[in-house]
Amino acid sequence: MKKVRKAVIPAAGLGTRFLPATKALAKEMLPIVDKPTIQFIVEEAINSGIEDILIVTGKGKRPIEDHFDSNPELEANLREKNKTELLKLVEETTDINLHFIRQSHPKGLGHAVLQAKAFVGDEPFVVMLGDDIMEDKIPLTRQLIQDYEKTYASTIAVMKVPQKETSKYGIIAPERLIEKGLYNVLRFVEKPKPEEAPSDLAIIGRYLLTPQIFEILENQIPGAGGEIQLTDAIDTLNKIQRVFARKFCGVRYDVGDKFGFLSTNIQYGLTHPEIKDNLRKYIIELGKELEKKDSQNQVGEVTKQTK
Repeated sequence: MKKVRKAVIPAAGLGTRFLPATKALAKEMLPIVDKPTIQFIVEEAINSGIEDILIVTGKGKRPIEDHFDSNPELEANLREKNKTELLKLVEETTDINLHFIRQSHPKGLGHAVLQAKAFVGDEPFVVMLGDDIMEDKIPLTRQLIQDYEKTYASTIAVMKVPQKETSKYGIIAPERLIEKGLYNVLRFVEKPKPEEAPSDLAIIGRYLLTPQIFEILENQIPGAGGEIQLTDAIDTLNKIQRVFARKFCGVRYDVGDKFGFLSTNIQYGLTHPEIKDNLRKYIIELGKELEKKDSQNQVGEVTKQTK
């Protein structure tokens, strides 16, 4: 059995949901307090035992490469001023085996993963999406690797979502429970209507795949949105070899839209040693102020109605 030691992070999306901020800035570089979102993904990979990471980029994504590159001038400045803690933060983003490749045309997630064929070779690998930050005692990617070490099969991370939101996700039709949290899957469906969804278990941004997925992706017919859908390819893979689903029971932060991004910043900020106390006080005071304004508005409305 070959060890799972490689990860692929697709980061070629245009980030249209965050315009105009992403007109000249890579969406993956938007910070959660003081750390770019993509750094959370890279750290999860490293903490899961991944040795080599390929980031699939596109036009305007050069800042991602710069972030993980060394900056001798900045490092020298911090060293000269004896700012050791800041120097440590800067240096820890450079000692990583990172590789980059460009996806010239945005043809979907499946097409982005296909760009990793030469990098992966004949090894199992993980795909980690940057819109999902996962928090658990054991990193989710590590959980998938542990499953692979028992089954030698592709395993996809899933979690329960509201039935009305199934059209936003790939959804699994679970066949049976193999062990606690691990499902054998009958089929995978890309973004089904709520009334047609086979379950409420949605595919989230972590996949452990065998290299056979590349041959399928090379011949995959475009699906939803006219794009090469990874979910469709996984469904085809499931017809020729087993594909399992691991139910995630930790906390998922969806930073792919404005509200999810803002709420993640707040939640992360409440644990950040530099700002957590002040942020907590600010939120409490803001809540009181908003409650007072709501009360005043309600009194005003009653006064208008009695005149």
